[in-house]
This record gives sequence, C-alpha cells and structure tokens, in this order.
Amino acid sequence: MEVILLERVEKLGAMGDVVKVKDGYARNFLLPLHKALRASAENKARFERDRAQLEARNAERRSNAAGVSTKLDGKSFVILRQAGESGQLYGSVSTRDIAEAASGEGAAVSRNQVLLDTPIKTIGMYSVRIALHPEVVVKVTVNVARSADEAEAQARGEVLTGTISEREEARIAAEQLFEEEAAAEAATAPEEK
Repeated sequence: MEVILLERVEKLGAMGDVVKVKDGYARNFLLPLHKALRASAENKARFERDRAQLEARNAERRSNAAGVSTKLDGKSFVILRQAGESGQLYGSVSTRDIAEAASGEGAAVSRNQVLLDTPIKTIGMYSVRIALHPEVVVKVTVNVARSADEAEAQARGEVLTGTISEREEARIAAEQLFEEEAAAEAATAPEEK
C-alpha cells in the first residue's frame, strides 16, 4: 500500500514522502496513529493544501522536544530490581520502567518514546535511546542494580555479574596483574641517584 507520510518515520522517510509499505503496517500503525494518509489523488491534494500547517505544527513539536531533550541527554537513571546471585533479574526492565524513571526528572516521557531493542534481563549499565520527537532522539544510561550500593559500584565500572566467588577470583587476578606490572616497571626503570 502506498501512503503519504505526515511526519518523519524512522527508517521509512520524511514528511511528504510517498512510500510503499506493507498493508498491515499501514493499517495497524501508520494510519491509526495519524502518521500517514493513503496515497490517493484526493489525499495528495489535501496534503499539499495543509502542508504549511502540518510543517508549522511539526516545527513547534520539534522545538518543545528539543527543550525537553536538554533535561535528559546524557543522564543516568538507577533502577533497582531483585536479581539472583549471577545477576539474572527476576523479571525484566521494560520501557514503562525506563519512562517512569525519566519522567521523575521532570520530563514527560511515555513508554512509546523509549526505544529498547531487547528487554533488559540482567543487572548492568545500558545505553537506551528516547525519541521525544521523530527528529529528536537522546541517549540515556540505565543502571540496573540490586541495591543503591551496587548501582554506585557499577557506575564506577565494577562488574557485578557472576557468582560472588567468580567476582572475588576476578578481583584477585586483577590485583595480581597490577602488582606484576608495577614490579616490571620498577625493575626496568633506571635507578635514580
């Protein structure tokens, strides 16, 4: 089915483009959300007649989204969840959870604006995109942890996944590596008199 886009749609086109899409995508997404019109002669004439008004409304929404994006861009949000010893969550972190965390910063974010490629099912740091407008996309960091102390440790770069004994072995191995490097540097450094 051919449609006329009424706004920019990611990976499809910009406002005013006539694109061919699958019938189900048009019927179930583009048309009900008023992102497109069927590409008939009547609708093409209607679009051209209303183009200036649509572009003005789009520019206003884009500027509002750009204002909100300054509050969110580069921010980090902590989401606390219960998880097993290996870091596997009992459930997952969804777009709704991320939208609620972002809305807590004073920016109105709906779950439909959160672009999450795969569900978050383990503790850790994740980069998530939020599309405040089709042309305004910001990146935020989501820190999923079991407690506030673990969230701080993850923010410092510590890895908290795996069993406690595996993490302890990794910490000891890292300490030994640093000690060996320091000893090697001391041995090769010229003696100062």
